[in-house]
Amino acid sequence: MSWTTYGSFLVFAVVLIVVPGPDFAVVTRNTLAAGRGRGWWSAVGVACSNAVQGSAAAAGLGAVIVRSQPLFQTIKWVGVGYLAFLGLQALRSAWLGRYASIGGDQPDPPGAALAGWRQGFLSNITNPKVLAFYLAVLPQFVGHRAPLAVLMLFALSHAVLSLLYLLTLVGLLHRARRVLSRRRVRRAMDAGTGVAMLGFSVRLATERA
Repeated sequence: MSWTTYGSFLVFAVVLIVVPGPDFAVVTRNTLAAGRGRGWWSAVGVACSNAVQGSAAAAGLGAVIVRSQPLFQTIKWVGVGYLAFLGLQALRSAWLGRYASIGGDQPDPPGAALAGWRQGFLSNITNPKVLAFYLAVLPQFVGHRAPLAVLMLFALSHAVLSLLYLLTLVGLLHRARRVLSRRRVRRAMDAGTGVAMLGFSVRLATERA
């Protein structure tokens, strides 16, 4: 491995990370609905899932999962159902239009951190395309016979980059939260997020492994 190769991988990873997907939608909605703390924990959940899937791919477990069609398909359809559930939940919020007013920063209610982490983790871990990404991309940069330590470095670097990006997103959304959380704006954003989530669900359901 050369530092030039590592730098190229980081650039490639950043380009993929900034493309909006289910993780972006989950973190955005949680930040607007429940504040910066919930958004942060959602971002941490996504990063934890990236680290788990990247480590599995580096250790060779990812290939086993992908080749085991029943297991791979189970993960896929759980992901389809979970994304559809989040999409319908967002559309329901847009339809009802009931949003709490925003004051200053309030302490998170009990269980909010775990709920945010769980949503971020599940939105990512049930997306088999993430695991497929690691399996397809890592060998292109490090080869098929790279040491485990090198594979782990690349995989965990991607997880760290995704965390930094999502935490930056949470910070920007929090600054604009008063404007974005106006009832009309929230309803429009919830409707858009719901449609996007359902779209991600349909796309995942119709893609072939």
